[in-house]
Amino acid sequence: MVLYIIIIKFAYMAVIGVDVGGTKISAGIVRDNKLSKVMTQKICARNSKKKVIEQIIQIIDQLFDSSIKGVGIGVPAIVDLKTGTVYESVNITSWSKVPLKRILERKFKVPVIVNNDANCFALGEKYFGEGKNYDNIVGLIIGTGVGAGIIINGKLYCGQNCSAGEFGRIPYLDRNVEYYCSGQFFQKEYNINGEELYQKANRKAKKIFGIYGKHLGKAVSMIVNSIDPQIIILGGGVSKAYCLFKDSMLESLKEWIYKKTFSNIKIKASNTKNIAILGAASLCFGHLD
Repeated sequence: MVLYIIIIKFAYMAVIGVDVGGTKISAGIVRDNKLSKVMTQKICARNSKKKVIEQIIQIIDQLFDSSIKGVGIGVPAIVDLKTGTVYESVNITSWSKVPLKRILERKFKVPVIVNNDANCFALGEKYFGEGKNYDNIVGLIIGTGVGAGIIINGKLYCGQNCSAGEFGRIPYLDRNVEYYCSGQFFQKEYNINGEELYQKANRKAKKIFGIYGKHLGKAVSMIVNSIDPQIIILGGGVSKAYCLFKDSMLESLKEWIYKKTFSNIKIKASNTKNIAILGAASLCFGHLD
C-alpha cells in the first residue's frame, strides 16, 4: 500500500535522475513514471573537483525547467545521507569531500537527494525492474568492481556510513571478492577484457566464464547467508554474459547454502534500459511533497 501511494503521488511530479560514473554522466527526466530526454556526457575522472561539478550542473541545466520538483543523483562513493556530502569517490580521484547536495540546491532551488550508485541500482530495480514484486532485494553490480544495494522490507538499507553492500571488499582466497567477481578477474587472470571474451563465446571463453561463475557463486552465498533476500538482481557489464556463467554460479551456490534457501532464492540479470538513471530518480520517492 505504501509503495502504491508513493508511485501514484510521484506520477504527478517530474524529477531528474543523474548517474555519475567514472567515464560519463547520464541523466534524464522521469515524469508520469516514464523516462524521457536521456542525455549522456563524457567526463574525465582525473579532472578537477570543480570541473566535474560544472559538468554535472551543465547536464542538469539542459534538462531543468519549472516543472522539475527534485533531483536524485547516484555516485560511486560514500555519501553522508543527511548532508549529501560525497566522500572517497571510487572513480573520481579529486572527489575526497564534495558537498554536492548543497551546491546543487543553491543552483537549482529544488531538493537534491544524493546516494551511492549501487543503492540507486537496487531502488531502480524495485520500482521499475525485476524487483517490483519483492520487498527484500539485493541489487548486485558486477562490473569494473563489485558493490550492492540492499532493500529490506521495501526500504533501502544504507548502513551508518552508506557503505552497506560493499561485498567486494570482503576477503576471499588470497585477495578479495572484487578481484575474483568483477571484470578485474578476466583482465588480471587471463589478460583479456570481459566484454571481448563474451563476444568470442568459444570453448575457451565458456571455460573461463565457468571458473568465474564458481567464484561468483561463493560470493552470492555470502550475501544469501547474511541477508537472505527474496531475489538478487545482477547488474553491471559482466552481467550481460549471465548465460555463460549462470550454471556454474548456481552449482557453486548450491554447495554453500541450505537446500530450502536454494529452492526459494531467485537470481536474475537486469534487463531494464537506463536503470541507473531511473534508480537515481527513485531517490526522490517519499522525499518530495
